Amino acid sequence: MSFEMTKGLFKYDFTDQHAILGIPLDAEFNDIRKRYMKIARRLHSDTCSFENQADKDWANQFLSKVVNPAYNKFSKESDRKEYNLLLTAIAKRVVKEQGKMQIESAAAKQLATAQNWEEAYKTAVGKLALKQYESVKETEDAIDQISELNMVYLLRKERLGGGGVAPGSSAKATAPTSTEKTAAATPATVNPTPPPPPKVEPPDSQTEAYCRRAQGFMDSKSYAKAILELKEAVKREPKHSKAHAMLAMCYLEQNQATMAKLEMNKALASNPEEPTALEVKKKLEQAAAKAKKGEEKPGFFASLFGGKKK
Repeated sequence: MSFEMTKGLFKYDFTDQHAILGIPLDAEFNDIRKRYMKIARRLHSDTCSFENQADKDWANQFLSKVVNPAYNKFSKESDRKEYNLLLTAIAKRVVKEQGKMQIESAAAKQLATAQNWEEAYKTAVGKLALKQYESVKETEDAIDQISELNMVYLLRKERLGGGGVAPGSSAKATAPTSTEKTAAATPATVNPTPPPPPKVEPPDSQTEAYCRRAQGFMDSKSYAKAILELKEAVKREPKHSKAHAMLAMCYLEQNQATMAKLEMNKALASNPEEPTALEVKKKLEQAAAKAKKGEEKPGFFASLFGGKKK
């Protein structure tokens, strides 16, 4: 079952975890946790109230493959900091590419010209969140619309020199300034000045960009797409330990342990302390130990370590 979101901030090869959880970009962690618990109760197989079985199966898969990874991004301080750095970079990219921006939802179009836009933003997100997980269709529509709201919010914030929004920070709605009124009067689809020529990123930053995109695909269990990104990364930097380690994890998740072990060894050869590679190594060792004890199902060990199923 594939889940692909393509509107709002998702257009920028960015997984909008805020939109998935239905929270504003400046939400505090306690509010994020409460929201997650509410969604989890709604989608979990034991408490889901969706009527038909297909929708219940979708809800259970969406919880495990999309909602849980979104919440995990906020659970650790280090992950929150990394996510905030990505969000800040996306805000700058949104401003740079605003001439190509396409806004589809009515809520985002209204936010683009609203005067008290910070207050209007939170109100609009809260309204969509109320019915976000009432049905499969409403979930997908709400995530798209909230991500478009986030895109417009970042655009207006960055125009005023806000420098993006840190998850967990506090942003209070204020009366519009003269600068804000000028920004509000400018349609979101208009680029007032020609953008400067794009700067060519050095190879290392391009490699990190491939890894970031791959991580987004991994979060949604799209391992085949993640592998394509990571292969491009190691082409640029053959000894990039993180990229090899992520490849190892992707192969392991697809029960291709031979490839997983190969990539794991490459990662550890470059960096013996690479955490993802060490995690893959631990999982492979645990699988081997279970197989020796006869705890694995018939054929599992053979398939995991490159054997062919009969």
